[in-house]
Amino acid sequence: MAVDDGLVTPVIKDAANKSMLRISQEVKDLAVRARDKKLLPNEFDGGTVTVSNLGAWGIESFDAIVNPPQAVILSVGAIVEKPVVKDGQIVPGMRMDIGVSCDHRVVDGAVGAKFINEVKKLIENPALMLV
Repeated sequence: MAVDDGLVTPVIKDAANKSMLRISQEVKDLAVRARDKKLLPNEFDGGTVTVSNLGAWGIESFDAIVNPPQAVILSVGAIVEKPVVKDGQIVPGMRMDIGVSCDHRVVDGAVGAKFINEVKKLIENPALMLV
């Protein structure tokens, strides 16, 4: 999270077992407390995957670097309108670049590829995140 003093990386604990609503609530709470400099030390440890969303600032594509001790970082670019081919025709479409960087001491490229494919599937079919 970008704050006046730089970047802070609080951790959503046990995210795999939380609903999207719960994760959203926790992110909002952490963001407010990060801006107010009220995060606790234990809210920065135990993370494994970071999401870096420079798309919020209009950046279309970038390479995120893993920040140890985390193992993976997902880069999320801006959603932009681009020409796409659909049913043999060039039409306007909305596209977003996502990428994954892995610390290969922890996660190899094949596992990273499976992860990014799963993220892609969820973004393209958001209802799957509600199941």
